[in-house]
Amino acid sequence: MNHRNLGRSGTSVSDLALGTMTFGHEASEEASHGILDAYVKAGGNFIDTADVYTHGVSEEIVGRWLAAHPTEADQLVIATKGRFPMGDGPNDLGLSRRHLSRALDASLSRLGVETIDLYQMHAWDALTPIEETLRFLNDAITAGKILYYGFSNFTGWQLTKAVHVARAHGWAEPVTLQPQYNLIVRGIEHEVVPAALDAGVGLLPWSPLGGGWLTGKYRRDEAPSGATRLGEDPERGMESWRARNDDPRTWRILDVVQEIAGVHEASASQVALAWLLTRPAVTSVILGVRTLQQLNDNLGASGLELTEAQVAALDEASAPRVEDYPYGEPGVRQRHRRIDGGR
Repeated sequence: MNHRNLGRSGTSVSDLALGTMTFGHEASEEASHGILDAYVKAGGNFIDTADVYTHGVSEEIVGRWLAAHPTEADQLVIATKGRFPMGDGPNDLGLSRRHLSRALDASLSRLGVETIDLYQMHAWDALTPIEETLRFLNDAITAGKILYYGFSNFTGWQLTKAVHVARAHGWAEPVTLQPQYNLIVRGIEHEVVPAALDAGVGLLPWSPLGGGWLTGKYRRDEAPSGATRLGEDPERGMESWRARNDDPRTWRILDVVQEIAGVHEASASQVALAWLLTRPAVTSVILGVRTLQQLNDNLGASGLELTEAQVAALDEASAPRVEDYPYGEPGVRQRHRRIDGGR
């Protein structure tokens, strides 16, 4: 597996991270430990979880695996998140110092570690001043409870504001941002990607296969069924089968993915993941698997080299829709100029 720096930090992480949202929910503890075994054996060293995943159970499952594998655990980079509700009270969520101090201690306990390598704010909190959050994170680094921090689901302006507030106070700066990013969902390229590049923040894309759409397992005009996420819930959130099935762009993307997969004798998943690994600012792509079969297939993306022409074909098929202004061609032209002048 290839390695990259964790954002602007000096820590090295594998370019495919293991997401654990399925642990304790879609994957039993035994299955989860088998997935961890296989991932580490393949050379992966970056584990991502969150306190809200199965209400703490995912962290506990990871923690028990770490305790049973101390030698391997010593080489892993462990990331978790806090922000979403872990109770019913008004202070059982958010990015306040009060909630984060308790959430961090609880995550440390469930994971069974003294220090979390990467602690991530799971979403923006409009009710908490960003200064309060960043001061807490800087203090947590000073106390040795975390080594680095990052964000998830922040917009471009939110990331930029956090970076500059941290700099103004001389506090540690974020090293990563987790956005949803895949061939179907590319809207972050307008503002989030440029903000990350400007700040030197590494991107950790989640849902890299579009909730299963980019695996090629769904068929046009055939409602999914059986033991898949959309088979069990066809109208599941942003990945709704009906909305994406009705969109011709979805099938243009999948046609190109399948064509390139055939050339490489690879799976559609591997092609979609390999494309994501070519994108600017991407540090590591988070795999969300619930079976060993899915993991083994996804891991094949790390060594898959797409040609420039293949990347360009995928870019063209998946180009995000935009109005002329500010993100369409006329708007883009206004933000650039020729070095030699001219109109």
